[in-house]
Amino acid sequence: MSNSDALSPAPHMQAPEKIVETTSGDASKQGDGLHDVEAGQEPIDIDRIERVYSKLDRRILPAFWILYFLCSAIRSNVGLAQTMNSDKGHDLASELNLTPKQVSTGLALFYVCYVLFDLPSNLVMSKLSPHVWMSRIVTGVGIIGICLTAMKAAWSFYLLRLLLGIVIAGMWPGMSYYLTLFYPPSRTGKRIGRYFTAAQVSAAVVGLVSAGFQKMDGLGGLVGFQWMFLLYGIAGIIVGISLLWWLPDRPLPPGQTRDRTGWRKFIPESKPALSGEDARIHYEDLTRVYRRSAWNMKDLWNVIIDWRLYPLCIMYFGVVGVGIGTQSYGTVIIRGINPSLTGIQLSLLFAPIWIMDLLAILIVTPLSDRFHHHRALFFSLAVLIQIAGLLVTTFAGTTSNSWSRYGGLLMVGFGLGPTVPICMTWTNEIFQPRHGEVGVAAASALVSGLGNLGSILTTYALYTGWPADAVGKHKYRKSNLVMIGILCGSILAAAVMVVLLRVCGNESMRGDEAVDGAARREVKQRGLGRMFRFR
Repeated sequence: MSNSDALSPAPHMQAPEKIVETTSGDASKQGDGLHDVEAGQEPIDIDRIERVYSKLDRRILPAFWILYFLCSAIRSNVGLAQTMNSDKGHDLASELNLTPKQVSTGLALFYVCYVLFDLPSNLVMSKLSPHVWMSRIVTGVGIIGICLTAMKAAWSFYLLRLLLGIVIAGMWPGMSYYLTLFYPPSRTGKRIGRYFTAAQVSAAVVGLVSAGFQKMDGLGGLVGFQWMFLLYGIAGIIVGISLLWWLPDRPLPPGQTRDRTGWRKFIPESKPALSGEDARIHYEDLTRVYRRSAWNMKDLWNVIIDWRLYPLCIMYFGVVGVGIGTQSYGTVIIRGINPSLTGIQLSLLFAPIWIMDLLAILIVTPLSDRFHHHRALFFSLAVLIQIAGLLVTTFAGTTSNSWSRYGGLLMVGFGLGPTVPICMTWTNEIFQPRHGEVGVAAASALVSGLGNLGSILTTYALYTGWPADAVGKHKYRKSNLVMIGILCGSILAAAVMVVLLRVCGNESMRGDEAVDGAARREVKQRGLGRMFRFR
């Protein structure tokens, strides 16, 4: 623990070298991977530990869900603005006199900054107070959201998309990193999945609510999409500021107090995530989190040159590229299926794609945590569903009845759901024991940042950025086939990662071994035993 964060713990509060857990009954049958009690060690009830993690869930996950919902809405509203009130000439391109290529450029500029600033943002977050940094991100996104209301020309659209990419950079990998301060890496999959549903609900709800914003067109001199940006931006600022009191800061060992000197004395102090016996149990179960050591550039370089990073980046490149492409151009693809649809009808048809996405997250991510040694299998099966959906969207149906192509989009949505949470969870599992805290902060940022190069491809080069692809019997055939190609690359990268991990292993590079209870449980597969009691 660095001096800037806390005082040294009292000697009697140090964690025992080994933590052993037991429950009533045969642990091997229950599937929790618990160890036998060794002589002279006091057993800890695993159910008590699980109740502690459930308390953390109630404190952290609702806040993450709301902030991610709002940030996703503000980031992706540009996609809806392309078709809102288009019959009146009040859509984004008409209001700002943008060509399809300029719209694609503005969408892509966001991801350029996102890629460049993801890693610096996460590293700053690891050095400073994580909850303060998350508050800064969300408040900044809300401010940019309000500014989007005032766009009048291409240059302002470009500038604000660039600024949005800068201020939101580090949010997604930062949330993943934040979870590893409170949970074992193997148990972050379902948690990431839970708040990741905010993006799907956001896409669905924002699509539905945009129908209401289109009814506000002209009110107060603002067009429909301007009202959308304004109100979501205000909500983002309110939530961002409230996070200073809502989210807990990094946990401290029992008996320590947080340093309140310097800039910290001006920041509201949030309530600790745990207290009393709960804090002690968490400290003993996740001791490695509390052994925080200052990292240097050599530690960061070791993460960057670790080959394990790059298959994960390729996996993420494919799935996030398809996800953002679908999010940005879903209404455009649906209009290609039936050009007679109105803007409101497009918004309503856009929503079910993300409802399917949400269902897949809720079904698959808990299973991927249960069978956490098989992340690659769950990931690859979900990607295959996306590929099948894109093929249906491209080639199914007839000229007179093309609605089966819409069913393909629903398949794409279902396949997208669990892939990003699984990819980020696998990053946590590999880099936390190998490189420690800086490993999670840097690796999650690099996977997210470099992987989002796929978003630049799908938003700039495909669909409206490829005008010739919008004509012919199979509209956007070439764009869809490009997305199938990058998904095949994701599956190949997952397979390569599995093979190389078996050959090379994943030993620690930190010169110490994590021996807390959570680390011991992570080497076991939990299976289906006690499925509905697992938290």
